[in-house]
Amino acid sequence: MTLQQYLKKSCKGWVDEGIVNYLGVSDEVEKEISKADCMVLPSFYREGVPKSLLEAGAMGKPIVTTDNVGCRETVDDGVNGYLYELRSTPSLVNALEKIINHTHEERIAMGINSRKKIEAEFDEKIVINKYLDAINELIKEK
Repeated sequence: MTLQQYLKKSCKGWVDEGIVNYLGVSDEVEKEISKADCMVLPSFYREGVPKSLLEAGAMGKPIVTTDNVGCRETVDDGVNGYLYELRSTPSLVNALEKIINHTHEERIAMGINSRKKIEAEFDEKIVINKYLDAINELIKEK
């Protein structure tokens, strides 16, 4: 069985058990994110910075994600969400318990911190300027 087949079978089992509510494919993911109290992304891939976390942070949602390259850049642990250890179910459960045990107001404050972090570190102007700086450095070296 391939990894993709295994994941598909696992996800179907979770949906069948009622553990996961699969919403299907959407071109308007922001509508689904707006309904959530926080964004949880248990990724273990080295995928760069996930757009889903940037979108959730920009929408003012606290984030729970893996302490892994790309994901960790979106969270200041304890400030706008929580990081958990890569491939560690107990660590993920601990992070989720923390966010669940916060009051609504505390989650709102964490969400505001997410928005501030995304604006300060991931605004497209900042990213474009970093690319331009890197290109200019390369041109100077030649």
